[in-house]
Amino acid sequence: MQTMIYDSDAFCVLQLDWSGAQEPQADLSRGGYEIVDKFARKEIFLGGSAAEGFRASVQQLIAQEPSSEEIDDFLDRYSALSRQSLHAH
Repeated sequence: MQTMIYDSDAFCVLQLDWSGAQEPQADLSRGGYEIVDKFARKEIFLGGSAAEGFRASVQQLIAQEPSSEEIDDFLDRYSALSRQSLHAH
């Protein structure tokens, strides 16, 4: 299952769950998060402990009621990890 959890002009974040569970906090050992940087045309997949750390950081950020710009700045730190460009076919 793939669920879009954030979408802005700059970024899109998808939660991926391959366990078949219907709950949003599914086991991240069977899924993770995909962060798409729309401007740079790059994506990164976070799974396992990286996904757990990402989720914890997002929960802390959301508790502060951030603006869209602050969320995009947060996600921009992750987009720097991407080495692969997206190519449309």
